[in-house]
Amino acid sequence: MTIKQLTIFLENRTGRINEVARILGANGINMKAFSMAETADFGLLRLIVPEVEKAVQVLRDASFAVMLTDVVCLNVPNVPGALSEILESLACNDIFIEYMYAFSEGDSANVVIRPNDIEKCLGVLKDCTCTLLQTV
Repeated sequence: MTIKQLTIFLENRTGRINEVARILGANGINMKAFSMAETADFGLLRLIVPEVEKAVQVLRDASFAVMLTDVVCLNVPNVPGALSEILESLACNDIFIEYMYAFSEGDSANVVIRPNDIEKCLGVLKDCTCTLLQTV
């Protein structure tokens, strides 16, 4: 099971992230998770939203460059060592994590992973103490 992640390319200038948040908010689209990374020339805003196609459309209509990527989202117990066990299983199976980000609530945490081999990753995760999510 994978979910779609939006990657939005942003110029490095004040207020650009707010433009994305404002456009999504004005269109009733909630950001469930996000991560911001930067380079010298631009930023990469990665988003998980419930209404993927609508979000892509409204952002492209506002002249943002948007790319869709398949990622794996899993729910793990929010206890010390739980994530380490999962990452160890992935590493033992030669699965490289290109990037990841996470957010926790109470007793569980959701982790978004972009592995180099999604199908192999999904196979390994089926044997781990986690739940694969189809939505966030």
